[in-house]
Amino acid sequence: MNVKVITIGNIKENFIKDGINEFKKRIKPYANLEEIELKETLITDENTSNIEKSLDDEADKILSKINNRDYVIVLDINGKQYDSVDFSKKLEELKIDGYNDFAYVIGSSYGLSKKIKNRADLKLSFSKFTFPHQLMRLILFEQIYRWIKISKNEPYHK
Repeated sequence: MNVKVITIGNIKENFIKDGINEFKKRIKPYANLEEIELKETLITDENTSNIEKSLDDEADKILSKINNRDYVIVLDINGKQYDSVDFSKKLEELKIDGYNDFAYVIGSSYGLSKKIKNRADLKLSFSKFTFPHQLMRLILFEQIYRWIKISKNEPYHK
């Protein structure tokens, strides 16, 4: 299985970097993992048209990292919610259907362009709560590891 995590912006906090690195290390025996950090487009004037242009610029960067064979899962507060077991089952069904390449996308603090949402095979919501993007990346890596452990029927140490 190939897993790609595409994000806008970088991680500033060391404790979050440490947590992400721990889960990347745990995932490595089970999947080819690639983390792609893309530079956030600077917005100097926060009017709607500038934000949309910025999101479109970021979308172009994201789309350049997505292959045709990737099953694209975007994190979107309005997306479908699953519990960990059900989402692990969903991924196993997708693998049975022939998908082996998964690309998870986390947008900037302004979200994601419609271009990316339209390309998504699945819009996934972890919660109706808003999380900081750095923390969301850590949560995503933890969940990827959890989904793998569930699918392998292996214990997950809580």
